[in-house]
Amino acid sequence: MPRALIVFGTTDGHTAKIASALAIHFRSAGLTVTMGDAAGTAPDPAGFDAVIVAASVHARGYQRAVKAWVRTHAAALNRIPTAFVSVCLGILQRDPKVDRELDAIINEFVASTAWKPSTTKIVAGALKYTQYGFLKRWAMKRIVTKAGGDTDTSRDYEYTDWEDLRRFARTFAGSLQTSTARAHSA
Repeated sequence: MPRALIVFGTTDGHTAKIASALAIHFRSAGLTVTMGDAAGTAPDPAGFDAVIVAASVHARGYQRAVKAWVRTHAAALNRIPTAFVSVCLGILQRDPKVDRELDAIINEFVASTAWKPSTTKIVAGALKYTQYGFLKRWAMKRIVTKAGGDTDTSRDYEYTDWEDLRRFARTFAGSLQTSTARAHSA
């Protein structure tokens, strides 16, 4: 049974929820899954057949702990199938300029860590207005207003397409099982 490691960085908790959903989908596809927060519990990727790294975009970058973990383990990550799951509300805008900015953020992250993920998946995140402090709530509302998004700060909004995430997990798990089976039969 292939072993997958999911490493995540989260600021407001939603990327951890996405990582947990991936773990559930991978387990249902027959993978053995280990999860770890890059800020403290993420193990070394040695001994795993694949690694998925999930991080969210904040202030034009990803969590420092994720960047440090990936940089530390880039050589090992580049030898096995990997996926980078980028969580970002910008994907909802469907604006070519915003898409280019997100591509630039991803490319900067990959270049600065020397990691070459096998695949990249961009996933919409959430607005957790009720969990934000005054300044962050105000800033997020301004950003979202410009993008034409939800601005009622008395509630939270979750934009993740869970079905699309499930399809991604199944496809990744299927390709991992196929490559693992080929390796064991050779």
